[in-house]
Amino acid sequence: MESLRIVLMGKDFELRVVSLITRSRELSDEVLLLDLGSSDSTVDLAKKVNCEVLSYSGETIAPKLATKLLTTDSEKTSLLINVNSRLKLRDIPLLVNRTKENWDIHMSFLNNEGNKTNPQEMDYRSVEISHLAATQLGLEKLSKADAEDSPMDLDEDLRVRVLYSKPLPKVKQRESLATASRFAQLFYWMLESRHPLILFGVPGIVLFAVGYKLSGDVLDNFQEWNQTSLGVGLAVIAITLLGLFAMMVGLILYIMGKQVKQIQSHYEFWPTED
Repeated sequence: MESLRIVLMGKDFELRVVSLITRSRELSDEVLLLDLGSSDSTVDLAKKVNCEVLSYSGETIAPKLATKLLTTDSEKTSLLINVNSRLKLRDIPLLVNRTKENWDIHMSFLNNEGNKTNPQEMDYRSVEISHLAATQLGLEKLSKADAEDSPMDLDEDLRVRVLYSKPLPKVKQRESLATASRFAQLFYWMLESRHPLILFGVPGIVLFAVGYKLSGDVLDNFQEWNQTSLGVGLAVIAITLLGLFAMMVGLILYIMGKQVKQIQSHYEFWPTED
């Protein structure tokens, strides 16, 4: 069986790049990051785990991508994966299986709108590629195609299969990890800061103490319950519960931070601070 290299194509997926590279290394002989112009830490993290990075700013259509991959002087079968919000770690082994089916070219196009057109008749420029698995011969033939060509125009002696990837389910207000990256970065910073007890614990203790003290004053000063006393009482209860909640969050984040460090120690390629 021919050796395999996996090419992860995309940009700005710093929250996933290490796990994707690690999983890809388990299934292939080589992993390459084809960066499309990341503005976050994607490239830096990939380099920290010793993954080769190739920058690309051209069109992400099959012929152009095949031409770019041929510049790396690799004789391995290539599996290019478009890293987008629908890609899951469990999908990578399934895509690797496509390289074992004796196709010279096996690729899929994104189909977000339920397009019924035969994918083999779609010109390369009008579709976005989801994955491309190709032998060296397949890449050479594909690189000679024009952007306006379709897979139907490839040589008849090539073993080619083209299909659509499954469309994303239409769920209202669905927020992926990528779109929630700011919140995730804040959460990760709180884990890595090593001070969640100070960040949440100290304010929590202060709020809880203030709420506890005020609760005694409320009971002493208000002889009967009315709108004023009820409002003050609810405010005191809210302050007390907020303090208790902050203390619990600080403790949970502290424990999670310890667990994250323990998990990181089991990964040989986990990036560390310089």
